[in-house]
Amino acid sequence: MKIVYRPLGKSGLSVPAVGLGCMSLSGIYGPAEDAQSEALIRHAIDLGINHLDTSDMYGWGHNEEVVGRAISGRRDKVVLATKFGQVRGEGGTNAVNGRPEYVRAACDASLKRLGVDTIDLYYQHRVDPRVPVEDTVGAMSHLIEQGKVRFLGLSEARPERIRRAHAVHPITVVQTEYSLLYREEAEETRETTRALGIAFVAYSPLGRGFLTGALKTLGDIDGRRAAHPRFQSEHFAHNRELAARIEAIAARKGCSPSQLALAWVLAQGDDVVTIPGTRYAPRLDENAGAMEVVLTPAEVGEIAAAVPKGSASGARYPEGAMKAVYL
Repeated sequence: MKIVYRPLGKSGLSVPAVGLGCMSLSGIYGPAEDAQSEALIRHAIDLGINHLDTSDMYGWGHNEEVVGRAISGRRDKVVLATKFGQVRGEGGTNAVNGRPEYVRAACDASLKRLGVDTIDLYYQHRVDPRVPVEDTVGAMSHLIEQGKVRFLGLSEARPERIRRAHAVHPITVVQTEYSLLYREEAEETRETTRALGIAFVAYSPLGRGFLTGALKTLGDIDGRRAAHPRFQSEHFAHNRELAARIEAIAARKGCSPSQLALAWVLAQGDDVVTIPGTRYAPRLDENAGAMEVVLTPAEVGEIAAAVPKGSASGARYPEGAMKAVYL
């Protein structure tokens, strides 16, 4: 299998164009067995997929522990990314915390769960509108001085906030949802990240599974997906038709729908890398195969026209969660 590596901004780090998002290994989309999850991560490393993306809020620490066990003895083979900033609020809802003192405490807790001395990429997972980003990033930069973190990232931050953060300390990576289905905010963000020499990490590049070809009826929707508007009855049929168009093009191209969708995202520029998630080794292999799919400019245009920008039905997140993204 051909693994295509891309640079992460000006960091000197290189990662596969297709990495591994680890969120689904903590029961987000259905039960996950820790032993199977650890084996999956080790399989990814063996393939050369060295970019592992986790967060302290995935399973509220559980995900980092799984990743930590999986990379034990292999730390030098991975580019390890984790995130902080989402906390449990009253009534079980998510809240955010970007206060400097919390940044320090969250990092120490993540290092312990991961069983490592240093995190390669440390992201603010969600912007805290109550705390100036300058204060949050200032605290993150102190972690670099202490050797606990190597490079900094932001997730779901608007361009103006990225520029303010970057003025305090260089931001290496920015993460935003980016797929054929949802691309307006990502493409607006990339105008800024490209100008600043920041790498763009596309999460949910398969539309949370919609672009895999596996979700054909409402009965296929499980776990956290059921709460997302795109999968609900008033939106599902419309989005399913968009996905069917990608499946038809993939069949002509001789690749899977997932591979076509990933290849399209990667064709947007060498500054883009993806972190699709999965619980299964065959799916991981399939996703990795997208790095071997070469699209001509005409094919890139055809795919974009098949799913026009803004054509997906339903918001990216439930109403409450939408208030916490792209701030």
